Amino acid sequence: MHLFKHFHEIITGIVEGLVKSGELPANLPISAINAEPTKDPAHGDIATNAAMVLAKPAGKNPREIAAKIAAELQKNSQIAKVDVAGPGFINITLKPEIWPEVIADILKIGTTYGDSKLGGGEKVNVEFVSTNPTGPVHIGHARGGVYGDVLASLLKKAGYVVTKEYYVNDAGGQVQKLAHSVYLRYRELFGETITIPEGYYPGDYIIPVAQQLKDKYQDTLLKKPESEWLPLIRKIAVDAMMDLIRTDLSLLGISYDIFTSEAEVVGKYQDIAYGILEQKGLIYQGTLEPPKGKLPDDWEAREQTLFRATQFGDDVDRPLKKSDGSWTYFAGDVAYHYDKIKRGFNHLIIALGMDHGGYQKRLSALVNALSNGNAHIDIQLYALVKFMQNGEPVKMSKRAGTFLEVGDVVEAVGKDVARFLMLTRKNSETIDFDFTKVKEQTKDNPVFYVQYAHARAHSVLRNAAAEGFAPAAPSTAQNHPAELALIRKLAEWPRIVEQAALAHEPHRIAYYLYELAAQFHGLWALVKFILPEDKDLTQARLAMVKAVAIVVASGLDVFGVQPVESM
Repeated sequence: MHLFKHFHEIITGIVEGLVKSGELPANLPISAINAEPTKDPAHGDIATNAAMVLAKPAGKNPREIAAKIAAELQKNSQIAKVDVAGPGFINITLKPEIWPEVIADILKIGTTYGDSKLGGGEKVNVEFVSTNPTGPVHIGHARGGVYGDVLASLLKKAGYVVTKEYYVNDAGGQVQKLAHSVYLRYRELFGETITIPEGYYPGDYIIPVAQQLKDKYQDTLLKKPESEWLPLIRKIAVDAMMDLIRTDLSLLGISYDIFTSEAEVVGKYQDIAYGILEQKGLIYQGTLEPPKGKLPDDWEAREQTLFRATQFGDDVDRPLKKSDGSWTYFAGDVAYHYDKIKRGFNHLIIALGMDHGGYQKRLSALVNALSNGNAHIDIQLYALVKFMQNGEPVKMSKRAGTFLEVGDVVEAVGKDVARFLMLTRKNSETIDFDFTKVKEQTKDNPVFYVQYAHARAHSVLRNAAAEGFAPAAPSTAQNHPAELALIRKLAEWPRIVEQAALAHEPHRIAYYLYELAAQFHGLWALVKFILPEDKDLTQARLAMVKAVAIVVASGLDVFGVQPVESM
């Protein structure tokens, strides 16, 4: 039972009935009505803002509307009491028999408890990481990788059809530098002394690619002009780097449904997408004023071909062609997002680092223009991860040359710990990842604390089984305040799933799991779960304990984390 959705439907049904009877006017903002847990359990179990959000459009006093709604709610057989508080808030207290039903429902459907039809099968494209294929994955990018992977899992649980996508930037200048870096290492293998120029790639991970070239082509590439060896090496180097990236991300349990090549998309759709914008009158020749601060790469003090991005909420119009007629980097985004929309995605999500904040308005304007307003894009920006050991910054990877690698972190703490910790803060907040602290077995370590709740629940169930007890028959005899609070928290899980999915904020799942674990650990210190003298209460409490394990496992499953049964 999705308890809060159930009563939300009851409340909106009452409002619709009042509209039908003429007691309230039509065209009210019924979608703004909510049903949520009360902030203070002393005020009841469910609160609704219905009277408050309807009062102004209805032209009535909120307490007057609240009284009408409350009178109808009081007729419901599941409700014990309805109170109107303050200016018109409605607080609902449920009858005690509701709570055993919540536990019974969880035990019946298992970890699918919390699954939702919210998305209605809508197609969603989640693009994440998409780092240039020029080397191993920087561990900073791993935060976006975990976010995208878990968000996709969360959206699936909420009823969306999700495609996880990696955009391979294989058409830019960085790839040219990669190919030249590989060629230099190739020459080095034949005894030549080389110097890797500034801006190229000095990491040792380049050497195996050069060795692959030597094994296959011997010294023949040394005798060919750049026009012949460059395209060949570029493709081999990109393929090798993408294999490296896939391997790195797989260490974190991250996978994709599709890898899309920039070179292929641009070659296929750039002219078509440009033509669509041109037909809509959104392309013109003009000169932009110099922006304040640092000048972007695509700015020129000359006439360029511009997209009317300001018509769709952007701060400035965006260059598509430079003054010499060559395409800008943004023109590639035009082709790529046209491709996404053409594939049937009207719901687009991209995870980018904080340094890409400027992309939000321009991509939103672009998607709006290309889709006639039918598609929308959500750019999720994530902050840095600071890796430390005993409070000191961690040294960089020797193999990569300049940064800490995914494999280093997974080797140190494990995949599950790394994934969970990447989602213990909002995207906009920096994460302090101390290798020492994440191994501590305290409540300050959220991964341990949540996993320990699952393990402790299974320990209780094992001990009970040894004494001949099993979970069964949830009962209204469970009346300890902390016990009831825990059941109420379990009842919130389906609501948390939907809220987190709508907000594109999987960190809400981590917060919820921590709070649930805290309540369970607190209850463990207050009550006995196994009472030989009271079989019925023992069975009921064991049912609740099993429900806790199920909901924790359900949440960890969204995170791609394996719950443990012993620690």
